[in-house]
Amino acid sequence: MLYYLFVYLKELGLPGAGLFQYISFRAGLAVILSLIMATVIGRKIINLLQRQQIGETIRDLGLEGQMQKKGTPTMGGIIIIASILLPVLLLSKLDNVYVILMIVTTLWMGAIGFVDDYIKVFRKNKEGMAGRFKILGQVGLGVIVALTLWMNSDVVVRETVPSKDASGVTVVKGGTDDLSDNSVKMKDYKAPVTSIPFFKKHIFDYRSLIPVKGESQATWGWLLFVLVVIFVVTAVSNGANMTDGLDGLAAGTSAIIGTTLGIIAYVSSHIDYANYLNIFYIPNSSELVVYMAAFIGATIGFLWYNSFPAQVFMGDTGSLTLGGIIGVFSIMIRVELLLPILCGIFLVENVSVMLQVGYFKYTKRKFGEGRRIFLMAPLHHHYQKKGIVEPKIVTRFWLVGIILAIVTLVTLKVR
Repeated sequence: MLYYLFVYLKELGLPGAGLFQYISFRAGLAVILSLIMATVIGRKIINLLQRQQIGETIRDLGLEGQMQKKGTPTMGGIIIIASILLPVLLLSKLDNVYVILMIVTTLWMGAIGFVDDYIKVFRKNKEGMAGRFKILGQVGLGVIVALTLWMNSDVVVRETVPSKDASGVTVVKGGTDDLSDNSVKMKDYKAPVTSIPFFKKHIFDYRSLIPVKGESQATWGWLLFVLVVIFVVTAVSNGANMTDGLDGLAAGTSAIIGTTLGIIAYVSSHIDYANYLNIFYIPNSSELVVYMAAFIGATIGFLWYNSFPAQVFMGDTGSLTLGGIIGVFSIMIRVELLLPILCGIFLVENVSVMLQVGYFKYTKRKFGEGRRIFLMAPLHHHYQKKGIVEPKIVTRFWLVGIILAIVTLVTLKVR
């Protein structure tokens, strides 16, 4: 909203109004605004949750300090959602398809998480929403996102077209976003493509996996892309949900991941940087930088109350939303194949639960007694069982997350 106001003020000749044309300025403002909102409205929301007696129900699992958390306000993900959406509504272009999809993602996943938390708190059902309904909601979002990227004409990938100079040497032209400049030859194309890390020829087209040719290949390629989007959204949102078990762990890890995705989105939306790094240049995606800046500010601001000892828990309202945002955002900037590296913490937490459950069931059938790989799953609880204090586990996971983020960024150049 403020963006459009300042565009109008610029037309009237107001000095300084042109600052709102710069992505870097609006992104910086979004970080500051979301940080302030998270800390200011966070206290008010926590007080409201306490008055409504919306507290976490804790099962005694034998973890040190666990029962002391009983009654701590939950559903604090509302703080994160509000701190993301309000700066985005104020500072971004609301007619941008990418921004619209991210707003839909935030509200959609927030609603699923809210219903899950509501059932746990008010219906006293510790299992929350039935798993099949939760999966159905995640699949529904994946379908909406994938079909929009498929059918919306504004969603394209742009690449430079090689040409030859006077000596016959092939050169790649680029350097401006103004296509009226005849010296720059660009090609827009719409395809279910993504970027493969570590490879010079990084473009991977999902249609190449389809054995048939012609129009059928294109259609089936896009349908395969829909399945990929559904898988990414479901896997990452569940991974974030599994990671939300220690004070500050999910919020801090998400902030690290968000910062990395924000950097990639920025270079992907700038033709010079995209050409230099040999990555996709994605027209109209620069507004995603503003969104991710708000995401970073909101998650860091939430740590003000969520760091050890936590004054509020994000609940599924927050964790499912964070995971959904990360999954959809990565799809939009075509880096979903980097998620196993960047979201390594989420991946390990998810895999640890799958291994624990699978091995327990297998040994119970084979030996009549269930056995475990870890002392407890998800993995962070395994370390708790080993006697490592909670803040140290969280800090170490953050450090691993930072290392994975650096490796992810390095892949942009190492090809």
